[in-house]
Amino acid sequence: MENNLLVVLPILLPIVAGVLAAGFLKLEDRTIRQIYVAFTVIFNVLLLFFVLRMGNSSFEVIKINDILSISLKVDDMSRLFTVLASFLWICATFYSFEYMKHEGREKQFFVFLLITLGITIALGFSANLFTFYLFYEAMTLTTYPLVIHSMSKEAKAAGIKYLIYSFIGAALVLIGIFFVATYGHSLVFVEGGITGFKGIAAENKNVLLVAYVLMFIGFGGKAGMFPLHAWLPIAHPVAPAPASGLLSGIITKAGVLGIIRTTYFIFGADFIFGTAAHTVLLIVVLFTIFMGSMLAFKEKHLKRRLAYSSVSQVSYVLFGLILLNRDAFTGALLHMVIHALIKNILFLSVGAIIYKTDKTYSDEIKGIGKSMPVTMWCFTLASLALIGIPPASGFVSKWYLAMGGLNFPNYALGFFGVVILLVSALLTAGYLVPVFANAFFPGADFDYRSVKKLDPNAFMLVPLVVLTALAVGLGVFPNQLISFIMNITTSIQ
Repeated sequence: MENNLLVVLPILLPIVAGVLAAGFLKLEDRTIRQIYVAFTVIFNVLLLFFVLRMGNSSFEVIKINDILSISLKVDDMSRLFTVLASFLWICATFYSFEYMKHEGREKQFFVFLLITLGITIALGFSANLFTFYLFYEAMTLTTYPLVIHSMSKEAKAAGIKYLIYSFIGAALVLIGIFFVATYGHSLVFVEGGITGFKGIAAENKNVLLVAYVLMFIGFGGKAGMFPLHAWLPIAHPVAPAPASGLLSGIITKAGVLGIIRTTYFIFGADFIFGTAAHTVLLIVVLFTIFMGSMLAFKEKHLKRRLAYSSVSQVSYVLFGLILLNRDAFTGALLHMVIHALIKNILFLSVGAIIYKTDKTYSDEIKGIGKSMPVTMWCFTLASLALIGIPPASGFVSKWYLAMGGLNFPNYALGFFGVVILLVSALLTAGYLVPVFANAFFPGADFDYRSVKKLDPNAFMLVPLVVLTALAVGLGVFPNQLISFIMNITTSIQ
């Protein structure tokens, strides 16, 4: 693998740009600030594509000892994660140019938005578990100001809860890292798992399996998995809508990426498969899927409903990962991408409603489709995709997840998992369909004379439409994405 300093550039550019915007550049004028931020995120994605096209490059920043180093590398998994993150960041950034007028304190928001982008790219490029952990912790610290942006009492309380749950999860991961370093003698990400586990003594395997469970739960906290899921429904309602979209679409996927790296690049599927740890984690993930759907079904607050939905839907991804077979892993990566797109559409649509009407509950937006037709059509198409109605993109990922469940050697548990997915899909329909149905069909008692066109301007609408077109298009034309993901699947299993 070629050693290349250029790997650090897509990481440094947004971080340096954010730091400069915080204290060295006068960006009080909104237009100048928007040009500066837009140039940074667009130029950074061009720089990212340049680095990704150079092949599987790497760069060692600093070597501490034979096990610990801060190192970066590019592989297909990092390509998938960083491209997804960068694309969603551009959409959220342009959306924010208009939306943040509603929230205020715009300069602070964009400072942390830029810095978090760089850290997210670093997370995707991490070459070992130590590097990943450092940037994983840094991500918690830089997203905290996004959560508490309004500085209200509720936002500050939500921020504290976010930190507590994140640090508990990180502590569990750190314990696991200690055992991996002790018994595996390496923290480097290797396709299929590190060689130190191949001949591990039987008595140490049980200790390492406990470490794996702790790491899965720890990373699962960021992904919204039970029992560390409770920060999502607290943080999302108080965070600005574009921050909520990125929290659900990308920040939760940082936890997913941690589980992917831990499962398939540290321990290896063969080490985990068929153990008690494997079964326990599968049951916890299925419980989270059902629990999240039920809580979303009962919730009336729109952003909180979408947060509970993320608890459930991100665990679809974890279900595919922990099944440890190719179909399920393909479905997991597909759903990781598709859920990120869909949940950004849903949060940005709700943000547009809040921006124009200040309404936050599902029973307050009856007939809103008459005044905000473009916004609600985006919400509707994204909802159908999340439910899994063919040919929308959510159907494709759930099809592979179902095949993975039915191919699981413990047929009863695999079949039960598929049933949970189907029940969750019905509950998803139950908490999303009434929203857009009432929005477009408010009933005979609705005062149609009061309808005013309220769709927001192009800064907010264009990202919504682009994301929606992509979410629908990936359902109709999924083959290229599936092919790329299958290359990843084949290389590590």
